[in-house]
Amino acid sequence: MAVGLDLTGKTALITGGARGIGAEMVRLFTQAGARVAFNYRQARERADALVSESGGTEAERAVAIEQELSSPAEGRELVQKAAAALGRLDILVVNHGIWPPDDAPIAQMDEAQWRRTMAVNLDSVFGLVQAAVAQMERQGRTAPDGLAGHIVLISSTAGQRGEAYHADYAVTKGALISLTKSLSSELAPKGIQVNCVAPGWVETEMSAGTLNDPIRGPKAKALIPVGRAATPREIAGPVLFLCTPLAGFISGEVVNVNGGAVLVG
Repeated sequence: MAVGLDLTGKTALITGGARGIGAEMVRLFTQAGARVAFNYRQARERADALVSESGGTEAERAVAIEQELSSPAEGRELVQKAAAALGRLDILVVNHGIWPPDDAPIAQMDEAQWRRTMAVNLDSVFGLVQAAVAQMERQGRTAPDGLAGHIVLISSTAGQRGEAYHADYAVTKGALISLTKSLSSELAPKGIQVNCVAPGWVETEMSAGTLNDPIRGPKAKALIPVGRAATPREIAGPVLFLCTPLAGFISGEVVNVNGGAVLVG
């Protein structure tokens, strides 16, 4: 008998779901049977297309929510909207984030860039997690697996080894790893499992400028033992797994999905 990754009956909020890794997560989670809400900021047409592709709002398979994420209040607001649209919230995947593409030496980095990166990549996460945990605790351990919920934070290899000229981004991704461990210690006894996925280079619009550059692209790929960047689906897959009963004894873990580029453990 085949073993499936089944999320039938589950609801999920995936941030940054209109494009790239987030859009692939929406596809994979809905294919696994979950009902999914995701936010977008400007990509309205892409969001609508993804909703239609995933089953449309009539079947409540996927719901797109226009929502900026740059403060704790906006994070809490998105959770409230998602819970209202889905009726409950079983899974939170924090996938959104910004990576300023231009190199910025720390001695010259603009304070506005630093604050913007912190606001989007970290401040909003506080609000998202805070509201999601409160929602899951109100619902209680109603799932068949005896859990109250799952939270998966998306970090990066930059959060593990740092990234020169992108200290603002690396700081936020390192903080998510620390947050994962702190939340796991606090929430696992309450039935909320918190884990982290740390991707390396992925073929997305955000990384295209580097990966497609004739000089920087080959240098980046040379550091990946498997010899290439990941596809978005290769990141979405491990995230899905962490939200299934097959991962029922995994909590506080950082899953490295980087083609062997960074070995931690």
